[in-house]
Amino acid sequence: MGARDLRCSIAILAAAILLAAFGESYGAGPGEQPGTSETSPVADNAAVQDIPADVSPLPLPDTADLSSSPDDAAAQDNTAAGEEAEIREPSFGGESPAPEVSDPVEPVNRGIFYVNDKLYRWVLKPVAKGYKFVVPDPVRVSVRNFFLNLATPIRAVNALLQGKFGDTGTELARFGINSTIGIAGLFDAAKEFHLTRKDEDTGQTLGVYGLGPGFYLVLPILGPSDARDAVGLVGDTYLDPLTYLLSFEWSLGVQFVRTQTDLTFRINEYEELTDAAVDPYAAVKDFYLQYRAKKIKE
Repeated sequence: MGARDLRCSIAILAAAILLAAFGESYGAGPGEQPGTSETSPVADNAAVQDIPADVSPLPLPDTADLSSSPDDAAAQDNTAAGEEAEIREPSFGGESPAPEVSDPVEPVNRGIFYVNDKLYRWVLKPVAKGYKFVVPDPVRVSVRNFFLNLATPIRAVNALLQGKFGDTGTELARFGINSTIGIAGLFDAAKEFHLTRKDEDTGQTLGVYGLGPGFYLVLPILGPSDARDAVGLVGDTYLDPLTYLLSFEWSLGVQFVRTQTDLTFRINEYEELTDAAVDPYAAVKDFYLQYRAKKIKE
């Protein structure tokens, strides 16, 4: 199957998920969470308020950007030739529990979660640890900065669609500064001008427009999601310059490098959540839904 055929298939699947998401989101009565009549079974799991944002064992960098915001905790330092890796650590202390979202395909989700978990522990984490050991911090920071700069269209377009015109201007200004002074984005020169990277994606935009999460999903390799964010992922893919600059095969390879680079700055965070939980699947689900609900409110 060629790249174009695969993308068409993804688009068709996304349309089906979108219809399902609309049905789940708007079929609920007043004051009722979409498609749910029972509470989330996560009461006995370890608290997640101090776990960094992206808890997927196989994170998607574009849809889980690690930038800081005014409400975030202090960033973890990774000094490299004047550059620092900014790791977002949101606090959920004192906030409402995760929204109740239906999980109609829970047996399938748990199966995918199990496979993802083993893939992370047996393949991706060892590779990331080796990558971190071999590649110096300054190089990894620059690679991460390059990919974050390249993903500017995703953040800028979604900030514009959400009516955040100031954030759109900030993203465009950051792109211009980092692409020139920052040498193609290898250095985050824009932070010297106090321009903070924003964290916006298509899933958040759909949520701002009133589309509910629909139902919970665990995507192969990509990790936790919901119907709305799965559709948003398709939108992010079409806004990602890598989709057009590289062939499908090369794009997959570059995405792997981007994911592994990001993972080197967050090794062991996934285990901090799952290893202390009575039910790791439920803990990840609860954290993901809580985190995404918070981002949409922002």
